[in-house]
Amino acid sequence: MEVILKSAIYRGRTGFLLGATLLLCGGSLAWGGESLPSWNEGSAKRAIVDFVARATDESGQDFVPPAQRIAVFDNDGTLWSEQPLYFQFIFMIDRVKALAPEHPEWQTEEPFHSVLAGDMKGALASGEAGLVKMGMATHAGMTTDEFDKIVTDWLATARHPKSKRPYTEMVYQPMLELLAYLRANGFKTYIVSGGGIEFMRTFSEKVYGVPPEQVIGSSIKTKFELRDGKPVITRLPEIDFIDDGPGKPVGIQKFIGRRPLAAFGNSDGDLQMLQWTAAGAGPRFVLIVHHTDAEREWAYDRKSPIGKLDKALGEAKERGWTVVSMKDDWKTIYPPDK
Repeated sequence: MEVILKSAIYRGRTGFLLGATLLLCGGSLAWGGESLPSWNEGSAKRAIVDFVARATDESGQDFVPPAQRIAVFDNDGTLWSEQPLYFQFIFMIDRVKALAPEHPEWQTEEPFHSVLAGDMKGALASGEAGLVKMGMATHAGMTTDEFDKIVTDWLATARHPKSKRPYTEMVYQPMLELLAYLRANGFKTYIVSGGGIEFMRTFSEKVYGVPPEQVIGSSIKTKFELRDGKPVITRLPEIDFIDDGPGKPVGIQKFIGRRPLAAFGNSDGDLQMLQWTAAGAGPRFVLIVHHTDAEREWAYDRKSPIGKLDKALGEAKERGWTVVSMKDDWKTIYPPDK
């Protein structure tokens, strides 16, 4: 289900989140543990601080020049929540509802009929073909600038069904601190996610401090054309690249050109990226965010249709990768309400 959904989805308060992170980290970013105030003392936090110390110690044998300090992060379930559905899938549902008046045929055509009737089980029953059909209807047929505005407007008004917070506030405070901490120590941070590349680029810099050129994601094909003499990039209803599973290391090689020094994920969709990172020479760091907190967030792993964590969890134990328990390792989950 996770791969199907991710392959079908070309996956004023946001600025506060990044600012709050920098304030929390203060001037102690380069001093290790003090830079991660939302992390409980324990093996996970120690592993992060130890790795960064070794990689940045010019006198040590594990020193890595700044140009090679690449850190890659999955987005869904690693940097922000992904329940009860991937947020971009919820965006797609809302787009179907918004566009429905222009498409009377959707009243009887699947999977649109089920979506409009509020029957998500029926919509998913159409399988990957139906979901791709819905994705193309809602994500293609406009310019990149038009799509950027559609997503930006949606993020400004849409609210999570459980928390009632904007989706850009459903980000993990400990991971915001980790991003800032790594950058303060000479790392270049990238997002490598199954979500849509243009979808994530609308908010990645404001929310995570990751500029759009450092975002890798799934994409549909585009083309250059002139409209009334004005050059535009048009989004076409055809899949270009799926940045999930084995596609992630391929995307990293294609767009970054360096094997990452550190990789962070939360599901089996991240496994190949984690394997690719861990297989490199010299010091390497691999971390998995394990959703274990049913009270403050959600608890799920091996049997979840969203963010399934099964093979990667087993391999983490075999290879000694760092596994973060959200319940035990994080003092807080989300940034405080503004």
